[in-house]
Amino acid sequence: MFNISLDENELKKLALEEFRKRMEEIEEDMFLIDTKELCKLLSLSRPTVEKLFIYNPDFPSIRVGKKWLFNRQEVKEYINRWSKDVRKIGGSVNCD
Repeated sequence: MFNISLDENELKKLALEEFRKRMEEIEEDMFLIDTKELCKLLSLSRPTVEKLFIYNPDFPSIRVGKKWLFNRQEVKEYINRWSKDVRKIGGSVNCD
């Protein structure tokens, strides 16, 4: 006969970690994101995102009615290029 004991706190911790991983996978599968999700993805405020990216004609954005949408993969590629360019010129960005 087997005797199994579970640490409830450890079990909760494991379940939450698996839930977090699954939520990240679901987010990655989202093809288009809105401005709020873009700000979260970039860890920047909306005014900063607007100044640096949204109104930049080279930034991969789509305007649908009054709403801005962004292709997640294209944004990642753009940000990778942009960050490399910023580092080449000293690594500082002025948002004024």
